[in-house]
Amino acid sequence: MTGHLVHYKILFLIIFLFLSSNQFAQVHPDKKIHSLLMSGLNELINQNYDKSAQYFTELKSTYPKNPLGYIYLAVSEIVKNSDHKEQFNISFIEKNLDEGRKLADKLYDDDDNNPWNIYYLALSKGFQAYYAALNQSWINAFTIGLSSLNLFEDCLEKDKKFYDAYTAIGTYKYWKSKKTESLNWMPFVEDETDLGLKLLEKAVASSTYTKHLAISSLLWIYLSKKEDYKALKLAKQVYSKYPNSKYFKWTLARAYENIDLNKSLEIYTELSAQYNNSNDPNRINEINIKHIIAQLLNKRGDVQGALKLCNEILSIKLTPFASEKLERRLNRVKELKKELSK
Repeated sequence: MTGHLVHYKILFLIIFLFLSSNQFAQVHPDKKIHSLLMSGLNELINQNYDKSAQYFTELKSTYPKNPLGYIYLAVSEIVKNSDHKEQFNISFIEKNLDEGRKLADKLYDDDDNNPWNIYYLALSKGFQAYYAALNQSWINAFTIGLSSLNLFEDCLEKDKKFYDAYTAIGTYKYWKSKKTESLNWMPFVEDETDLGLKLLEKAVASSTYTKHLAISSLLWIYLSKKEDYKALKLAKQVYSKYPNSKYFKWTLARAYENIDLNKSLEIYTELSAQYNNSNDPNRINEINIKHIIAQLLNKRGDVQGALKLCNEILSIKLTPFASEKLERRLNRVKELKKELSK
């Protein structure tokens, strides 16, 4: 109902983000780099894109031979464009991703036994793979992405306490197995869903920079398994850490859907108001949320309220870009309106 495809695009977008700290896990050995990363990413997750970019620009200028500043400047731009549903700033993103990859390659060539050098390369390839997927370059996305995952596994071979690698590997193993479960009877096709879950749980317990992303991954896995109360517990946990994040507020609303419909509607309505007041010319997120609310109102039995919201959505004037992106969504709104009008 809530567009799981949208979630997975966001999930793989931030799958390598640094999000929190834990005293038992790997922390970058340079305290200044760690501080700039944490500051920039906390601003990023709260949608403060200009402030986020300032921290990553400082990281880039202070450490010009380290790939992280370049990589996360590109990431910040991708997240901003995705959140605002804008066309991607292609030249800026590609320039920084390419430069980050070159620096990561050099560090890896200089010392491929250093787990941080492996991590940089895994990180840079991971985002290049995601960006390729956004541009529907699927062969490149698969090839580069698989190389990235292999590098994360190399991190763990060098250092079993490099817990941040568990998030990417665990997510990949779980969903790869779920999508190929009909082939598990074949030789060499292994069911790794349990292993994926265990790796994610280990990341939640011990990772430094991907703790809350591991929580987010587990949350959506629990929802897919209809383990709604486990999902709600995780959603509350991450939202309490980032109460200003519209993304985590969205996941909280989703987690409440099958437990407390009224609470879910309350949170979605708050989100709708936030997007309505954001001066977003595309209004894509606003329409997506209003469609979700209309469906939930219909589920609650409020046919007139749902119908009113469908009419409101269909009356919104859209840019050509938004019209193209929302074509399938608007067709579904029209179908719901037709159903409600009977």
